[in-house]
Amino acid sequence: MAHDSTTEPTRFGYELLRDHVIPGILGKHEEDILYWAGKDIARKFPLYSIDEIPEFFKEAGWGKLVISSTGKEETDYLLTERIISPATRESVRLESGFLAQQYQIANGCLTECYGSRNEETGEMILQVRWDETYEIDN
Repeated sequence: MAHDSTTEPTRFGYELLRDHVIPGILGKHEEDILYWAGKDIARKFPLYSIDEIPEFFKEAGWGKLVISSTGKEETDYLLTERIISPATRESVRLESGFLAQQYQIANGCLTECYGSRNEETGEMILQVRWDETYEIDN
């Protein structure tokens, strides 16, 4: 049998993990645990700048992340070019937790991130929100 040395993970391998292994292990708490796992990944892989987040997403295979709007205590992103499987179609909890923690590290204040699907375009929207009145030691 010939050995195929692929550098990219396969879609099938990704779907096995996201659609079968992870839900089987995490059960009904999957969404909450994925969010906290994303936060943990951000603590283990802190970025030097918020500007590095889109490149991290690309390298992690999470998709293309582009800022769609910013405000005083908010930034919205569009997430496209994702590997879509039954488990990931609506779920961006891992990615949301990662974004929230990276912003919390950068801003030093309480930060959360919420994901939703734009019904018109089908794109995922990640909404990062922080509260500058609630400072956190990272």
